[in-house]
Amino acid sequence: MNPVTVITGAGRGIGAATARRLATAGHDLVLGYRSDHAAAATVLADVHATGRRAVAIAADTGDPDQVQRLFTAADDLGPLTGLVNNAGVTSPIGPFTDLTVTDLRRVVDVNLIGYVLCAQQAVRRMRDGAAIVNVSSAAATLGSPGEYIHYAAAKAATDTLTVGLAKEFAPHGIRVNAVAPGIIRTDIHAVSGVPDRPDTAAGRIPLGRAGEPDEVAAAIAWLLSPEASYTTGAVLRTAGGL
Repeated sequence: MNPVTVITGAGRGIGAATARRLATAGHDLVLGYRSDHAAAATVLADVHATGRRAVAIAADTGDPDQVQRLFTAADDLGPLTGLVNNAGVTSPIGPFTDLTVTDLRRVVDVNLIGYVLCAQQAVRRMRDGAAIVNVSSAAATLGSPGEYIHYAAAKAATDTLTVGLAKEFAPHGIRVNAVAPGIIRTDIHAVSGVPDRPDTAAGRIPLGRAGEPDEVAAAIAWLLSPEASYTTGAVLRTAGGL
């Protein structure tokens, strides 16, 4: 039986790259996305082209009812073996004192509450050998001063969530890990108001360049795979040395 994996934020960036890689590795997929139907349809077509089963489900991961619907779709594909908690948002880069309550709540709703809700639905379905990968950020340890401290704080909570889940569900044979990307070439920077950030920030990255979504997807795929069978509670940094 093929692995069945739910990926949130699968319509773009790291999520889309992960979907394509996992499909090639034999996973049947539920592709969660928020609103870009065209982007999700493109990823879905790419997955189907590999011969794998997949569905794309529009869902706001901050809404428990929509999260429930996402995982009900996974039930139709078979026993759930994987979750990639990837849906994430930032808000405009700027001074901490300019942060609005609206932006703060949205960042926490998606980057923390959404991860918790999805993990709950996943572990209720998972059995021995299943795995979760949470997409965190190098910001969790860097703090992102002058940019988005609240986002960094939410990602630090993701790391703590990863460790706690790993310890609680290890006796059930469910592994939980995280990847912590640095500056990756995706459209999340445009949402922050700095679309050229991958290029302007290259000088402060030890490897001298921004990362690519495929490079993070490779780490996620490994953590989900049997090759990582003795790895749980880890936060794998994929940040070019940051």
